[in-house]
Amino acid sequence: MSNINLIDSFQEFKDFKNIDRPTMMSVLEDVFRSMIRKKYGTDENCDVIVNTDNGDLEIWRTRTVMEDGFSEDDDLEIELAEARKYDEDLEVGDDYVELITLESFGRRAILAARQTLVSKILELEKDEIFKKYKDRVGEIVTGEVYQVWKKETLVLDDEGNELLLPKTEQIPADYFKKGDSVKAIVYKVDMMNANPKIIISRTAPEFLQRLFELEVPEIFDGLITIKKIVREPGERAKVAVESYDDRIDPVGACVGMKGSRIHGIVRELKNENIDVINFTNNIQLYIQRALSPAKITSIKLDDEKKTAAVYLKPDQVSLAIGRGGHNIKLAGKLTGYEIDVYREADEHDEDVDIEEFADEIDSWILDEFKRVGLDTAKSVLALSVNELVKRTDLEEETIKDVLAILKAEFE
Repeated sequence: MSNINLIDSFQEFKDFKNIDRPTMMSVLEDVFRSMIRKKYGTDENCDVIVNTDNGDLEIWRTRTVMEDGFSEDDDLEIELAEARKYDEDLEVGDDYVELITLESFGRRAILAARQTLVSKILELEKDEIFKKYKDRVGEIVTGEVYQVWKKETLVLDDEGNELLLPKTEQIPADYFKKGDSVKAIVYKVDMMNANPKIIISRTAPEFLQRLFELEVPEIFDGLITIKKIVREPGERAKVAVESYDDRIDPVGACVGMKGSRIHGIVRELKNENIDVINFTNNIQLYIQRALSPAKITSIKLDDEKKTAAVYLKPDQVSLAIGRGGHNIKLAGKLTGYEIDVYREADEHDEDVDIEEFADEIDSWILDEFKRVGLDTAKSVLALSVNELVKRTDLEEETIKDVLAILKAEFE
């Protein structure tokens, strides 16, 4: 067999998508040089020629012709009588060159080489996948759901590479079944036991940023900059944007005509409520915008402690806090200030400051109510037990005790 076509011999090669042909041929050469060393003791006098176009491989072995009885190493030398069996014109000192066929190595050696070859190619492929995705961290990928487990979902990209979408990186409203198309960002890439582990995410702020870049050309072109994104995945997000061109309204550009641009993003994020606001270095104005849609009456800042006391009319307090406290929490993360909201007392409204109950209610409990903007007795009484449990970190029994004390004040 003068011509060894290894691509035909090793059908598994057809399945390797991440290895380029020259690299694969280099591995082939290394494997066969190893076989040569095992059989002949050295590969120094052997030429392994690989044709990268069609996968053909030839092995040529060169030995020096010696006088009969003077050969000291049959792996490097051949006696004249033996050499002349193959070529009558050879003389002492000439090079005897022979073609080594695949069959000459024996069935067992060929099977071992096949195993080694597949193993090395698999290692190379894993390294290539790792490098490829390491360079793509933060980029959006689209894949197909292959399997859904309790704690994670297995997604395959268009080349069949495995991507993991943990439950913690899924939006709470996400529900996937086999065959579904999934869009996410490459979040983290690690090597675990020599296997690349590619984690993708739909909850990372970067995912929302990439979606904006896809939908808003001005962001992609650098005319509008996203200064900061904060998210409660699936619930609410706040995006601060800035334009370097006075002619461009950054908020309007991001939202689009009648919400055309932002609508696709909201749908992708399972109806996550997205507030796009103009970034400003004026902290008071920034906090005011961050607490949208609530309308603020006044703000008192403590720049050293990074705290802001925000005063609103009673009907604006719930808007500022938002469902589940998401609005005020995200506004704080966006601006970097700890925000406390206070309702402005209505002169016609007979109410009692919650601090007046300090002798009956522990101070840490009062602080928890104030933290979510409930600083008067009536503001607490206006909410149900379930709503108070959601907004605060207090137990239901504690809240019921507090409500009983407050109610007694107005009886």
